[in-house]
Amino acid sequence: MKHVIALDVGGTGMKAALIAEDGTLLHEARRATGRERGPEAVVETILDFASELLVLGRERFGAAASAAGVAVPGIVDADRGIAVYAANLGWRDVPMRELLGGRLGGIPVALGHDVRTGGLAEGRIGAGHGADRFLFVPLGTGIAGAIGIAGVIEAGAHGYAGEIGHIVVRPGGPACGCGQHGCLETLASAAAVSRAWAAASGDPEADAADCAKAVESGDARAREVWLSAIGALADGLVTAITLLDPRTLIIGGGLAEAGETLFTPLRTAVEERVTFQRLPEIVPAALGDTAGCLGAGLLAWDLLATEVPA
Repeated sequence: MKHVIALDVGGTGMKAALIAEDGTLLHEARRATGRERGPEAVVETILDFASELLVLGRERFGAAASAAGVAVPGIVDADRGIAVYAANLGWRDVPMRELLGGRLGGIPVALGHDVRTGGLAEGRIGAGHGADRFLFVPLGTGIAGAIGIAGVIEAGAHGYAGEIGHIVVRPGGPACGCGQHGCLETLASAAAVSRAWAAASGDPEADAADCAKAVESGDARAREVWLSAIGALADGLVTAITLLDPRTLIIGGGLAEAGETLFTPLRTAVEERVTFQRLPEIVPAALGDTAGCLGAGLLAWDLLATEVPA
């Protein structure tokens, strides 16, 4: 059976799959990234994991994988196949496409940015299926975005398109790792809500999920923290809506797991802020933590589809 290898590399764990041409997951596996061992060891783990999948596919389906796709965090030069920089993995200028291609017997390899790759899957086969224009925004440790146009993700001229987390929504606000103050992700990410609720509740172990539960139980302090984050998020999203005019706005990541505790006030807050803009449909992501892996598979199949026969 014709299949591709898909890898989604995260800061703590890696997800991998063998994926058929119709999108069927033929095999799934997970492994620790092991970033504490250093960037060279992480790269070697990725290569070993991919090699094991190549062997498994050959044994199980009678043929080697036709291509591979890998999604990685940080700054990615997809055109040149280079993982430029990832703060949480400590690597710089890793020629990932070349290394994987060499380890996998020369099959074609596609490299993608983790959020944009997850957005590709959500847009094509997940919550954005059928939408000609969408914006995917995962709310996790940080906030990023993927701009979908006619079934593909717009990376921008330099690969930085969609970085909605670094829109300044509160000038002079909390310092951000990017060097600015008041960035959206310092106020509305799952990590930001966790920090704010830990401070407000007096429990240093409290996190965003605990805040959501407290909101549901009617805690006034939790509601204040929650609505402050939602207000900042709505401001950032309206800026994005103004610039991009998406038909569908897909919200994912850990904060979206709160369900309507998030989505009901968020839809209201966005609607209150729009004036001339057309309000997009605001929906939860559908693919969960498999989005990156499925997107990596789509990158691999796209690569095969664009190859010119010899």
